[in-house]
Order: sequence, then C-alpha cells, then structure tokens
Amino acid sequence: MGKQLIVWLAVLCLAGCGGPPQDAEAEIRSWLKAGEQAAEDKDRRALMKMVAPGYTDSRGNDRRAVEGILRFYFLRQSSVALLTKVDSLEVFDGTAAEVRMTVGMAGGNDAPLGFSADAYRFALELELIDDEWQLISARWGRLGEDI
Repeated sequence: MGKQLIVWLAVLCLAGCGGPPQDAEAEIRSWLKAGEQAAEDKDRRALMKMVAPGYTDSRGNDRRAVEGILRFYFLRQSSVALLTKVDSLEVFDGTAAEVRMTVGMAGGNDAPLGFSADAYRFALELELIDDEWQLISARWGRLGEDI
C-alpha cells in the first residue's frame, strides 16, 4: 500500500503551469489541477517534470523512487480517477508553499471488483524553482491518520 501512496502523491503534484503570470496561490491551484489531469491520463513524464531533482521525503523516497513507483503503478492500473479537495494552501514569500489536501482515489485493475479505492490526506511542500513550482517533499496518510 505504501507504493500506491507515493504514486498518488506524485500524481497530485505533477504538471506544468501555463498561461499568463498569476499570483502564487492561483499558480499552485492551476498546478494541482494539471497534476490531477496528468495522473488521470497516466502521463508519467508530465508528472515527473513537477518533482524537483532534490525531492526527498520522510519515508526515504527520492525522485528516482517516485518515478519507478509511478511506472509500476500505471502499468497495473487500466484507469485512474481522483477527487481532490484543497484543505489549506500557504505561500511563503512567493517562493515556497505548503498544500494540505484530501484526495479520494480509485483505479481500475484486476481486483475482484475490477477497481480499488481509498482516501488520503497529503501535506505537500513546494518550491518555486526556475519560475516553476516543484514538489520538494511530502507527507501522507489514510484519511483519519495524523500526517
């Protein structure tokens, strides 16, 4: 189950910002929405563009581990669906941010019912690197657990 969590973490956080310059909060919300779409499209390359080269988390994952987990997960799932809710979004000096969100996740697969589903809470740490928001670290747990 830990591998599924990191996959969803990466899925939520990856995609590029586009359009005219916006305020940081609007850019981050757009980034999250694009990441959700990339995940549902199973677009691993788009997702990985949003993970900082120096990504690390408290579970010992780095950028390379995230990429491997995404590759494995997307091969196993015939479809991916997300339902996201941003619980809080704090921007620090326009160059760093923390996003807390709740995510309902479902994937079509070979399970007895043909799908699996769960809900998690995420705390994402973002940094503005070369004018693009990137994920630098994250924490997560099942809905109801402390993160």
